[in-house]
Amino acid sequence: MEITPEILNRKGVTKLSLVSDEVKSLLDKGLIASVNLTEWLATDHKALIRNVLPQEYQKACLDDINELKQSTAMKNIPAVAEALFRLGVHSKSDLFDRLSKHTSDSVRCWASYVVGIENMAIPDRLKAIKPFAADDNFGVREIAWMAVRADITTNLDESISILSTWTSDADTNVRRFASEATRPRGVWCKHIDELKNNPAKGLTILEPLKSDKEKYVRDSVANWLNDASKTQPVFVKDLCDKWSKESETKETAYIVKKALRSL
Repeated sequence: MEITPEILNRKGVTKLSLVSDEVKSLLDKGLIASVNLTEWLATDHKALIRNVLPQEYQKACLDDINELKQSTAMKNIPAVAEALFRLGVHSKSDLFDRLSKHTSDSVRCWASYVVGIENMAIPDRLKAIKPFAADDNFGVREIAWMAVRADITTNLDESISILSTWTSDADTNVRRFASEATRPRGVWCKHIDELKNNPAKGLTILEPLKSDKEKYVRDSVANWLNDASKTQPVFVKDLCDKWSKESETKETAYIVKKALRSL
């Protein structure tokens, strides 16, 4: 099937019913990546398994998906990763390497979740997830932080120490990951009670980003503080007052306004 410039440069549709048969077929064959959430949700992971994985891995992955009460992208991705890991796929394996570089963003999501499952120390896990944190596809970046969030929570102090060094990374997506992965409440994930109760623990991540040039990063920092404002409003207000005095930039002003929106 020819992949035309029109396909590659499409903006994506807003409803599942509007995804064209041609785009749907290419997504399911792993020949293109999704360009928005609608296409990401439209991708058929069962078809993708049959079209992408070596035959010896297909049955276990399909069986695990079939055992799910609900077959959704958010449930299918961990299920496929669990099956692959049981069959010996890990961050140093050849198949993992191929999956992590695959054209399909959904396939790269499988690989990122393998990193979250594999038994490794938190420094090694964060090092392994970093390429996915820097991925050019939004879906892979979101799955990346979800894949390691539980281990970050369990090893919070060490994780914050490592992620604090990511705040100076030249890659916007890496800087954003440091903030997004540690949000006290977050989206589609368990809360980090320690940061809900003591958000000051996250200051070594937040401070370097308080005037970040990229809106993508600023939105995450503001959302981090908005999360914290639900349990520690005085801390957030005081910090925003402090930042407004220390950093009289439009970037900081943007973060402060959005951070205080629930107050």
